[in-house]
Amino acid sequence: MANHDPISDMLTRIRNSSQKRHHNTRIPASRMSRSIAKVLQQEGFIAEVTEEGEGFAKELVLGLKYSGKHRHPIIRSMQRVSRPGLRIYKNTRGLPKVLGGLGVAIISTSKGVMSDRDARKQGVGGEVLCYVY
Repeated sequence: MANHDPISDMLTRIRNSSQKRHHNTRIPASRMSRSIAKVLQQEGFIAEVTEEGEGFAKELVLGLKYSGKHRHPIIRSMQRVSRPGLRIYKNTRGLPKVLGGLGVAIISTSKGVMSDRDARKQGVGGEVLCYVY
């Protein structure tokens, strides 16, 4: 059966690659995956984002980050919150704080995809896509 949730697929690929301590991971490119990757990069969870390929074969290559000499993954957990079968929306006041502010909730708002901090700053709510910490 084909996966009909590209965001969930993206999170799973990043999670699996970081647990196997790969240097990077490849994800099919889309506007949403680019936006999520940009937020992850701004929040310091991934090193760099590059694009490879042409047309439908276009992929995002995400450089993963590790800490310490034992190379512990920076991303400890990624959880999908809103999903195709059950969308989760929050207003500005209802935006979640992940691990008391140590983690990040990625929110899809009317002003684009952003972290929960940015959404609070701009005073917008939206669909809670995932938690990363």
